[in-house]
Amino acid sequence: MANETPVQATQGSEVQDTVAIGPEQESLQAWRKRCNIDTDAQIRLVKLSHMRYQHPDLDEITVFLQDFGMEVAKKTDDQIWYRGYGTDPYAYYAKKGPKEFLGGSFLVESYQDLEKATQLPTAGGITELTDAPGGGHMVTLTDPDGFPINLIYGQTPAPPGKFPAKLAYNYENDKPRVRKFLRFNPGPAAVHKLGHYGVCTTKFDSLVDFYTRTFNIVPSDFLYIDDADPTTPNGKKNVALFAHIDRGSTHVDHHSFFMSSNPTSHVHHCSFEIHDFDTQKLGHQWLANKGYKAVWGVGRHILGSQIFDYWWDTTGNMIEHYADGDLVNEETPVGYGPAGDESLAVWGPEVPSWFLQ
Repeated sequence: MANETPVQATQGSEVQDTVAIGPEQESLQAWRKRCNIDTDAQIRLVKLSHMRYQHPDLDEITVFLQDFGMEVAKKTDDQIWYRGYGTDPYAYYAKKGPKEFLGGSFLVESYQDLEKATQLPTAGGITELTDAPGGGHMVTLTDPDGFPINLIYGQTPAPPGKFPAKLAYNYENDKPRVRKFLRFNPGPAAVHKLGHYGVCTTKFDSLVDFYTRTFNIVPSDFLYIDDADPTTPNGKKNVALFAHIDRGSTHVDHHSFFMSSNPTSHVHHCSFEIHDFDTQKLGHQWLANKGYKAVWGVGRHILGSQIFDYWWDTTGNMIEHYADGDLVNEETPVGYGPAGDESLAVWGPEVPSWFLQ
């Protein structure tokens, strides 16, 4: 018997942020006032710059990162800097030693921001990056769960590399690509820049408070679970945060930082922007053919909308490619939604049960 209720065919649409976020939202200004955020006291971040990790085998991780889409910018006996084709002098720093997460790294607005950072109880002093491409000065501190954070000022941007071509796509009633055939070469999905990183934490509320008060980091989306504790507002407990760097009216990535409440504390993943969907699929195929272990993907996220694929590197860290991410600014409301697998992807393989463990 034929289905009497027609099934609507799948289709995509571009939905304004205020509508796409849904009914559970509040303005950034209202959130900041409710939380009593003093923006004058904050250390002012400009952008996420690079990741820092320690690896026991630099030769092995170098082969992987080159297959992942990065190039060696500089190398010494015990340190390697890797770059993409953007203007960051490097997007990833590796130091020889036992496996260890050495933190995400942010550019700050001024040298005075570095001086302000040294006043924090877990901060070290200001050090000059004499060996690193682009130079600059850096302060390293730790958050309330012990995760390192690196702040940099005075770094000289690098000349950009060659950007991939923007391909024309032929749609059913709009076909601009005439007598031009698409052809692709196999190879790594070249990295443009670092986009975001994330941690799992046993101190979720403390980390939310620390990052949003200490820095100009603001929420894009909170995910919550139902909580029977009578002291929990509205019976909803926030357990995950997607956060971006507030640059006022300037558009920035939907999230530069992610955190999730977890029984154990550990870095979850870091994520690097690549060119487009074809690049993503070809890069995924390249890594698979090299025998690397995939984690999840290819798929498309809901929060941030990125096309994603996650991998294990050769040291056992999770690393992601992404393309086509959302942009936000101070007019984008803070969203609230239920946590669960259904909040992670609109399409793609089934999410591994341990993905956020």
